Amino acid sequence: MAFIYTNPNPKGRIVGDCTVRALAVALDKSWDKIYDLQYEYGKQIKDMENATHINSEILKDNGFSRHIIPDTCPSCYTIWEFCEDHPEGIYVLGTGSHVVAVKDGNYYDTWDSGDEVPIMYWRKE
Repeated sequence: MAFIYTNPNPKGRIVGDCTVRALAVALDKSWDKIYDLQYEYGKQIKDMENATHINSEILKDNGFSRHIIPDTCPSCYTIWEFCEDHPEGIYVLGTGSHVVAVKDGNYYDTWDSGDEVPIMYWRKE
């Protein structure tokens, strides 16, 4: 299990686009393609392209299912531990303020977010 630095943003920016970056990694698509998908979905649903339910629809339409992490110890289960518990598969984790992609036990991000606490995740079926 490891942090793997990645930044699919074509301009190398690292602020405000974590969802686009995470979906690009999880769906193996370019940053531009994910941004365009968010816009297309947002236009259809008549909401802003970065709304949570827009990204949820994109993930659902790409074979992911949503799961909630039990709140038995809300501050003690980290992204790092999630990766240890899920050494295989593709996931998108949400912390409430950040989104990160996980592939085969490794988390891909522009910074080491392993100590962040996920509250939900999407799993590729």
